[in-house]
Amino acid sequence: MTHILISGAGVAGTALAYWLRRYGIDVTVVERAPGPRQGGQGIDVRGAARDVIERMGLTDQVRAAHTGVQGIRQVDVAGRVRVEMGADAFGHSGGIIADLEILRSDLVRILSEAGDGVEYVFDDTITATEQEADGVLVTFGRTGRRRFDAVVGADGVFSATRRLAFPAARLVDGGYHRAVFTMDDAPALDGWELMYTMPAGNGTTGGRNALLYPAHGGARGMVHFAGDPVPYDRRDIDQQKRIVASVFEGEGWYLPRMLDAMWRADDFYFDRHGRVETPWHDGRVALLGDACAAGSVGMGTTIALVGAYVLAGELAEAGGDPLAAFPAYETLMRPYVAANVRPLPGGVKGFLPSTPRAIRTGQTMMRWLLRTPLGPAMMGGMDKAVSAIDLPDYAVETAA
Repeated sequence: MTHILISGAGVAGTALAYWLRRYGIDVTVVERAPGPRQGGQGIDVRGAARDVIERMGLTDQVRAAHTGVQGIRQVDVAGRVRVEMGADAFGHSGGIIADLEILRSDLVRILSEAGDGVEYVFDDTITATEQEADGVLVTFGRTGRRRFDAVVGADGVFSATRRLAFPAARLVDGGYHRAVFTMDDAPALDGWELMYTMPAGNGTTGGRNALLYPAHGGARGMVHFAGDPVPYDRRDIDQQKRIVASVFEGEGWYLPRMLDAMWRADDFYFDRHGRVETPWHDGRVALLGDACAAGSVGMGTTIALVGAYVLAGELAEAGGDPLAAFPAYETLMRPYVAANVRPLPGGVKGFLPSTPRAIRTGQTMMRWLLRTPLGPAMMGGMDKAVSAIDLPDYAVETAA
């Protein structure tokens, strides 16, 4: 019986575990967090990923966990709406927000509960891998050594698996930082995400924005700011909160309430946006999701779900042989990822304009895009890109 180790219990890892078990492959998932991660931002399920969810039989569960968002409104400091974009403005998957949005923690919970017979090992991580002719000897930080037939790194942008297996891989800077956290003191949002954009300030060289979005009657807060990378310790949450507070100190709109809520939030997440340049596989080790395909804007969940489906299917069709399955997986997925890991029109400056004039110009342009039939194409053709793959029908019930 083939036994696969997956590093990372996020969307990519739990989706892959589901499909592997469906094909009769044994699965162990190792996750460095002490338990399932809570909170997280709203994530969009777009295009081909909806077909994957349908093939899992989970569409009703995912739709039932929809955050309730109807679209996004760009507002000024007084809360007046400057641009209103419904979730279906550029097709169901082509706008800034898709019409199927779910909290990351909710999607991971649904996927993990559906994956019957998966072994989860929390509060541990891979510290070394040694490939042999018939398997991979894996050393863990807490639980010693075990042998697996293959290892898949689904452990995100800062993948430990990638660092071990592909030391020459590099993370290309994306130009901005972001943070997300639960809001325990949010205004009534009535199903609309609100975005307030600010020019450069408080030491930043690029623009800034703050967002509030609905989530099951509550709300999440999110902030972005562009400019040079700010050094930070990934384990020091208080330091990260101080960085965010300094960047948005003294600003209006709901920023004071957002910063107060940030200090109380126990699900705060902060990082630097980046794009990964790496090989996808070597022998019996492969990468999945953000570990190899980070850098999209709003497409990460879709890429993870589609990639998990393809990788598991290729392993099943190859009888559990990773040496045959991993190259086939890359051949199918590389063009799809290339089509979806593209910056938004205007790049970072379009997303985070640095001057008041640039903010006004961007809002004028967006109002025009909403009125013209050229809007979907000028938004980068996202609605087409997320469906730009013919999902194979892996009619395999069990694997050796």
